[in-house]
Amino acid sequence: MVQPTEGRAPAYIDTTKASIARVYDYALGGKDNYEVDRETIERVRAVAPEVNQLAVDNRAFLIRAARFIATQTSITQFLDCGSGLPTAENTHQVVQRLQPEARVAYVDNDPTVIAHGQALLEDNELTRFTAADIREPETVLDDPTIQEFLDLDAPVALFQIGTIHHFADTVDPQAVMARYIERLAPGSVVAIAHFFDPENSDSELARRMEQVFVHSPMGSGRFRTLAEIQGLFPGLEMVDPGVVPCYRWWPDGPQLRTEDPVQRCIVGGVGIKR
Repeated sequence: MVQPTEGRAPAYIDTTKASIARVYDYALGGKDNYEVDRETIERVRAVAPEVNQLAVDNRAFLIRAARFIATQTSITQFLDCGSGLPTAENTHQVVQRLQPEARVAYVDNDPTVIAHGQALLEDNELTRFTAADIREPETVLDDPTIQEFLDLDAPVALFQIGTIHHFADTVDPQAVMARYIERLAPGSVVAIAHFFDPENSDSELARRMEQVFVHSPMGSGRFRTLAEIQGLFPGLEMVDPGVVPCYRWWPDGPQLRTEDPVQRCIVGGVGIKR
């Protein structure tokens, strides 16, 4: 994998604006990022020192949700929207370890991700990558790569992990998800992780982080309420325990450490279309 080096960025990458994918990469300890991306996290760190935990819990939720779907359902098709940069334990690595025949399609339109995403085609014949705008369900689902690779008449696992809170304010996220879900076959599963305003003593922290994210070089990162996030699963039957802080969604064992306050500011949930 080519590592970005300050001053030698490829011409198609704008290093004057933070990339959501590269910001997450930095928060997860990756090296595919630039100073403008690191600045975003460091600004948030000033109001929330444990900000990296948002990315860590987001990734851990993806891994557990993918593992759950691969072992507890018959679904072998996965559509990962806003896939971000390749890191350890990507969706295809998790599910294909459990279901070797599983097919995983990644969608992202970040130029940095597009460059790296093409490499997935070379390594794994059951993995595809396509560049599309995940805010436009019809564009994604009607994309020739998706149409040829996935059978949308059969159940699909749709992932929106850490993506929807970055939609522009002009986009109605509940309407977007309703259009995705309408197109999914019965038996499909939707997994979402989202920045969260707990509407309690942690709200001040959530709003401080939101203000920094929104006014950072990245320019996005909305912390929505429980009701708003539950509205992203219209008509779906929620898997117990519903929408909860990511670290509480079927953890791998008992919680021995006290959670950081920021961990209460990102939630995840999984719903099934009956």
